[in-house]
Amino acid sequence: MKNYLKFIKLNEESITPKYLQIYNAFLASVESKQLEVDDVLPSINDLSIALDVARNTVERAYRQLKNFGVVDSVPGKGYYISKVDFTHPIKVLLLFNKLSNHKKIIYDALVSRLGEHGLIDFYIYNNEINFFKKIIEAKADLYDKVVIIPHFFDEDESAYRLIENIPKEKLILVDKMIKEISGDFSAVYEDFQKDIYSALEELIDRLNHYKTIKIIFPANSYYSKNILEGFINFCVHYSFDYEILSNLKNEVLMGGTVYINLREDDLIELIEQLLSTNLVLGQDIGIISYNETPIKKIILNGITTISTDFVMMGETAADMIIKGCKSHVAIPFKVTQRNSI
Repeated sequence: MKNYLKFIKLNEESITPKYLQIYNAFLASVESKQLEVDDVLPSINDLSIALDVARNTVERAYRQLKNFGVVDSVPGKGYYISKVDFTHPIKVLLLFNKLSNHKKIIYDALVSRLGEHGLIDFYIYNNEINFFKKIIEAKADLYDKVVIIPHFFDEDESAYRLIENIPKEKLILVDKMIKEISGDFSAVYEDFQKDIYSALEELIDRLNHYKTIKIIFPANSYYSKNILEGFINFCVHYSFDYEILSNLKNEVLMGGTVYINLREDDLIELIEQLLSTNLVLGQDIGIISYNETPIKKIILNGITTISTDFVMMGETAADMIIKGCKSHVAIPFKVTQRNSI
């Protein structure tokens, strides 16, 4: 039997599930002719021990290989290579700045739509430019597509230069458009300035019950400054008093105020402060929260949210990968009005 450990290398830094790393390694080995028809694969137990992974991890990889038609199995013989002529799945390098609730929605939608058309290696760079640079310089050339959610602390020109150097036929930007990137590339994004302005306009009848709107915009964060531009433009146009808070540390909740939060931590702190007062949510004070999540339907009888359709974002990115189309698509922004304003 061949030494499979020579070409199955699990990357502990990658967020790609280990069963997919095993699956990808076998397909790459078939494509490079390291494996041929009738080559026998290690048993599930042997490979799980050799790779130090759970038995069901190997079993899931083998099942996916079998579903793809490259591997088959017979009693007594185990798993073996049954086909080597197949359409090569698109190799995708997927880079997220972090894995929050809504980023997971994007990931799940992308992976589900992509299916067996693509092989994904998934990394979280935690908004860190040095780790992002390490991944791009070491790996971008090895993939057919490089899909990036490009959020960094402050507007980092060095990160944008790295992205600019990626061949444009490979590049797909997700969630955020970067004006510094030139050429013919693909993007599926939020129009941050327009989205918040339009969302607040949609809520104008309720907002008119309040005098002041405050947005909690964390300092030194990766959030787009275009959100603030759209927020300020709306408040000025419709004559609301407004304030930009970096945190709630010294904030005293006052009636007649609507708060907009971007981070879940700020929403929790806002609710905790509210519950310590006699203010009534939706009457004395209002809350609008970025990014729809199931729990916001329930909290305090419902929190109003403004949110991009993250499922559509993930599916559109997958379609761009599969079809190879080069376009810029702004994803619709949705308002879900509840009792919090």
